[in-house]
Amino acid sequence: MTDDRMKNGILPVQQIRDEITAGHIISSMPVTEAQLQPASMDLRLGTRGWRVRSSFLPGHGTSVAQKLDKFAMHQIDLTDGAVLERGCVYIVELQESLSLPDTLAAMANPKSSTGRLDVFTRLITDGAAEFEAVAYGYEGSLYAEISPRTFSVLVRAGSCLSQLRLRRGPASMSDAAMEALHQDVGLIRGGDAPDFRDGVALSVNLTPPPDSNIIGWRARKHAGLIDIDAPKSCEVDAYWERLTRADLVAGGLVLNPDEFYILASREFVTVPRDHAAEMRAYDTRVGEFRAHYAGFFDPGFGMPEMGAGSTRA
Repeated sequence: MTDDRMKNGILPVQQIRDEITAGHIISSMPVTEAQLQPASMDLRLGTRGWRVRSSFLPGHGTSVAQKLDKFAMHQIDLTDGAVLERGCVYIVELQESLSLPDTLAAMANPKSSTGRLDVFTRLITDGAAEFEAVAYGYEGSLYAEISPRTFSVLVRAGSCLSQLRLRRGPASMSDAAMEALHQDVGLIRGGDAPDFRDGVALSVNLTPPPDSNIIGWRARKHAGLIDIDAPKSCEVDAYWERLTRADLVAGGLVLNPDEFYILASREFVTVPRDHAAEMRAYDTRVGEFRAHYAGFFDPGFGMPEMGAGSTRA
């Protein structure tokens, strides 16, 4: 193993390929290149799903299958597609499973396309005491908890709702190291002076671009079914309300409880090619709500030399 492979941090795609070859990432169907991202891989739904009474975590010494014996209402076959109804909770076994060495752990997040549809998705493992986290040396199946909040969705075996990152050792940076990196590459620009405290804050942009009056979008509550594997197949106005300057109150936007909004950050974000980033889903310092679903930023996000300059979160 080279010195580079011994370093702590998030594994890049070339090392993810190595872990697949080594049998540490296992799949009932061959992993495709389309699943592999710069520092993560997409996870595919399998053929078996269950509607459950409520969300759950197995806890130490208990498998997901054992919990399903108590919580499952009925089983669903995803082979030819299945509708997941808004307001319901489902567990779906994934095609991928893991046999990690003791030096590797993993974390998961919804894909950005999943988050934009308000489909609440979390990874669960056998013996898990927390969502979205895979323990060092984990060996076993992976499951997705799926709860559509706004739109009912059509999914099928092979649909990708979540993505997985592999981690070797500590992967976080100190505030001082992050501030130094910002001075070097400019992690964010366009907002107020950055405040590096356990990360860096992003704010919401409520100023429309010069060629539009739109500041964001609010999901319609009673829209039609969305096929998760058919992007750009729906009329925007049938599913979303446009938010404009006229919706602002005293210069701000009132967020109604239990409604879903898509808003851009005021800041432009840049992630260097040798780093990856993640947004925190909850921060009680700014509000008692989930600020986002899909929190992974790939290496090179927002870098002009990679054709992604001036990119907002």
